[in-house]
Amino acid sequence: MPISSTSEGVPLDDLIGTCRAIIGDNLRSITYFTESSHTQIYLRSDLDQDADLAGFTDLESRGLAGAPIAYRGSELGNYLYTIRAFEFGYLLRVLKNNQGVFITTDNITLQDFSEAYLAIKQILT
Repeated sequence: MPISSTSEGVPLDDLIGTCRAIIGDNLRSITYFTESSHTQIYLRSDLDQDADLAGFTDLESRGLAGAPIAYRGSELGNYLYTIRAFEFGYLLRVLKNNQGVFITTDNITLQDFSEAYLAIKQILT
């Protein structure tokens, strides 16, 4: 039986539905993480299930404490989210408190990334 919410009370079904509504068929995967654990909650059916989530999560979770502090006082304003570009797609990382979500996508617009960020941030408790 799939997990419907995290121990922190984050409704995973809402994350999936919201990301699918915003990103559509360009959504590749969704992973929820904390500093000590991670759970892939969505994977598009045409993708391999053998991705190195531990490696990705290790890197992305390093920002939980550091990114908002590292960029504090920047002339660019407050840190919001991270987009990483890869040869075959993109990764959007959203952090809130001691948890985060990263989604992977095919090619989407910056507006789509911004909308996804706002929606994910609202769902994270």
